[in-house]
Amino acid sequence: MAKQNVAEQFVDILVRAGVKRLYGVVGDSLNPVVDAVRRNAGIDWVHVRHEETAAFAAGAEAQITGKLTACAGSCGPGNLHLINGLYDAHRSMAPVLALASHIPSSEIGLGYFQETHPDQLFRECSHYSELISHPKQMPRLLQTAIQHAVGRSGVSVVSLPGDIADEPAPDKPLETALVTSRPTVRPGDTEIDRLVEMIDAADKVTLFCGSGTAGAHTEVMEFAEKIKSPVGHALRGKEHIQYDNPYDVGMSGLLGYGAAYEATHECDLLILLGTDFPYNAFLPDDVKIVQVDVRPEHLGRRSKLDLAVWGDVKETLRCLTPRVRAKQNRTFLDKMLKKHADALEGVVKAYTRKVEKHVPIHPEYVASVLDELADDDAVFTVDTGMCNVWAARYISPNGRRRVIGSFSHGSMANALPMAIGAQFTDRRRQVVSMSGDGGFTMLMGDFLTLVQYDLPVKVVLFNNSSLSMVELEMLVAGLPSYGTTNKNPDFAAVARACGAHGVRVDKPKQLAGALKDAFKHKGPALVDVVTDPNALSIPPKISTEMVTGFALSASKMVLDGGVGRMLQMARSNLRNVPRP
Repeated sequence: MAKQNVAEQFVDILVRAGVKRLYGVVGDSLNPVVDAVRRNAGIDWVHVRHEETAAFAAGAEAQITGKLTACAGSCGPGNLHLINGLYDAHRSMAPVLALASHIPSSEIGLGYFQETHPDQLFRECSHYSELISHPKQMPRLLQTAIQHAVGRSGVSVVSLPGDIADEPAPDKPLETALVTSRPTVRPGDTEIDRLVEMIDAADKVTLFCGSGTAGAHTEVMEFAEKIKSPVGHALRGKEHIQYDNPYDVGMSGLLGYGAAYEATHECDLLILLGTDFPYNAFLPDDVKIVQVDVRPEHLGRRSKLDLAVWGDVKETLRCLTPRVRAKQNRTFLDKMLKKHADALEGVVKAYTRKVEKHVPIHPEYVASVLDELADDDAVFTVDTGMCNVWAARYISPNGRRRVIGSFSHGSMANALPMAIGAQFTDRRRQVVSMSGDGGFTMLMGDFLTLVQYDLPVKVVLFNNSSLSMVELEMLVAGLPSYGTTNKNPDFAAVARACGAHGVRVDKPKQLAGALKDAFKHKGPALVDVVTDPNALSIPPKISTEMVTGFALSASKMVLDGGVGRMLQMARSNLRNVPRP
């Protein structure tokens, strides 16, 4: 039996860790690894057109599956292209292993062709970034990298020179059992005791939920019912907590809606559950605040805490709910539910007036129709900018749908690459890329990846021929719009030229039919919708301080235009309010 080389051992360990695909672009320093993948039936090489796409795709797959994924880039410029997608994966707490191929080991430090220092470059966007400089470091270094990525929910980077990858692996490598899942974390008894006291002493409690409530919907609802608490959420918490929620008061932040802001400011005790909500200007400074988070470094970095609780949301609530005293007074909860429904009543009208005749098409109307026609278990990948708003306000969660985007890193061009990773996990599941024309054109080359692998991703392109979020920033700062206009082609024609289904929509009455045809098409499809860039209004309770740090700098304006089917849910919740 032929002796394994380092590359073959590397690939075998990835397979043992459950990695199904290695996303990347081939290159000479990667050749030993790519060839090892070719000869290993347990893993596939996914050839994308840009390494940034590889990292975004791996991050999206990790978010959908919760399992370790991998991407790779060749030496120098190749692996450097991974960095933006890796930043996004790391900030989204997605377990990703990145292979940064390197120049020949004998040339490191001598200014060789394409020389960079990837083990240093990636340290800020990873939990672990190290160089394999000798075959005897394998497999322990790779195993350590995997443990970091899985155990700490983020990125690990292994830099591997091409010549080292081609050398024989150690005769008797030390292989340890791999950690491929994370444990639950239970808070200490002292923290639970103190939290019980605080909840029992408070008359008005509000829960504000983030992505850390994933898998804890039942526990949050039981807890809210027992303490009669309104439940608000951040953008990343929406898909996990808004559905089947009779205590829902909407979302806070600049993309927010409903009564979440009021509920967090008018309570006696605010409990932050699994959220690292970054906009502290939207958080109160005159109420008691408790934060529950599995990552201790998140505790207290956004607001002054009266109690910090280190633990999983689900495990914490399992310990907490049986011990708190049931509250009987629903006055605060019912008041917030009423405010929420009233707040939604006004904004719904903004996208219902003559939308079927409005040209250019209202983008909120596009999102509303998309929400109605998409599958109940669809995955939506969302571009940063305007598409964040449409997804936040119109895509209805139900416990089966997923909505992922660059919600923490805020990168452009993420939706299409993320759709690639999401679709590879299940070709039968509907995956919809909600792309803006700016983001789509930035990595448009990887539309060809959909065609090459016949991935049935449906790209719904919100085409307003501008970088309209930036245009909004300029507008509210009193500056003339400059450098924000895109001269776009007929994207549907481009899609057809690539070998995909493509249709252009410029009239509202064409929209539903175009989306239905795209969803029926078995392969990749693109619906190019010409949308109206002018969809602005001034929402209440938005100050200059609140928008600082959100990429709207001195803005007092955000996009509005309705909230889709959320009003229906709010009205339903109001019908359940007990009457005297």
